[in-house]
Amino acid sequence: QVHLSESGGGLVQAGGFLRLSCTASGDSPSSYAICWFRQVSGYELLLVVAISWNAGVLNYADSVKGRFSISRDNGDNANNVVDLQMNSLKREDTAIYLCAARFAPNSAKPSTDPRQYPYWGQGTQVTVSS
Repeated sequence: QVHLSESGGGLVQAGGFLRLSCTASGDSPSSYAICWFRQVSGYELLLVVAISWNAGVLNYADSVKGRFSISRDNGDNANNVVDLQMNSLKREDTAIYLCAARFAPNSAKPSTDPRQYPYWGQGTQVTVSS
């Protein structure tokens, strides 16, 4: 089981950047695939990017390719940090960003289906102004 906590959200002007972090703590967090989703109030969860347990496979949504970059640090067996660098932000990137985890050791391809992720953080608000 893992506990997730996001940080780094805020208000930024269009064209700017933010860096979100998802800290996963608990039992062998390095064995979990991590996925960032985002949600606008009243709308469905949308994939941002998923990263496999060993960072070997990344899966970006088309809308963020070339602008967003994910990385993870599995150095600490009790705490892993997955960072989402968001550059060239657009107004349409405004949403609550949530990270989610799924136990998937040795799995090559991380799932992009939110229904496959049982562990979720509380979310962090990103607002991009014009």
